[in-house]
Amino acid sequence: MIDLKGKVAVVFGLANKRSIAWAVCQKLSEAGASLAICYQSERLQRDAETLAAELPDAKTFQCDVAHDEQIEAVFARIAEAYTTIHILVHAVAFAPADAIKNDFLQTKREEFRIAQDVSVYSLIALARAAAPLMTEGGSILTLTYYGAEKVFPNYNVMGVAKAALESTVRYLAASLGSKGIRVNAISAGPIKTLAARGIGDFSSILTAVEQRSPLHRNVDALEVGNTAAFLSSPLASGITGEVTFVDCGFNTTGI
Repeated sequence: MIDLKGKVAVVFGLANKRSIAWAVCQKLSEAGASLAICYQSERLQRDAETLAAELPDAKTFQCDVAHDEQIEAVFARIAEAYTTIHILVHAVAFAPADAIKNDFLQTKREEFRIAQDVSVYSLIALARAAAPLMTEGGSILTLTYYGAEKVFPNYNVMGVAKAALESTVRYLAASLGSKGIRVNAISAGPIKTLAARGIGDFSSILTAVEQRSPLHRNVDALEVGNTAAFLSSPLASGITGEVTFVDCGFNTTGI
């Protein structure tokens, strides 16, 4: 059984009850962790507070990871509330809609910059802010997707961002390993989240996974949460710099 009692987890990226971040929060909480749940804007505040109220020991904080001053401010508040943290979860990704739906060749410089800044650089910024509070070592997790390795229809610039994110995981793992901080990514299969709505013909990807994956089904967000709890626990003490697939085996198949 995974035991995270006495541990503090900071989770960025909660949007609503369908968010993978929420599934991760649930599973970390079940294992005994205290939760600091971070949402992007006032528009998401009500949902975040309502969901956090369902957990026995959770607080909410607002932070837009595209702004360094907000990251600095939120970690100052988190430091006051908890002193020490043990787990950081980065469940954040964004690209302008046109950069997702248009042909990849038409990606504009600013669209590319935004996708990399919010989806990739934010992990570096959050890790840098969290590390001084992770005095007992710990775990940093992010979420990626198989589109980092293979071309998926209508994923476009986000696939390039996820590829950069996976490389960032490896470099951060090397940078933070001496502090006892492990850095890993979970590559989840397609899940019907708010972000997935922006991917054209997303249902065809779900269908392909159901037909071709060894388990012949799509993954559930709570299964991703289970993997996050494992990677955050002492049971995964020797795992860092890795991408763990939770996609019902889809990535192992050919035709």
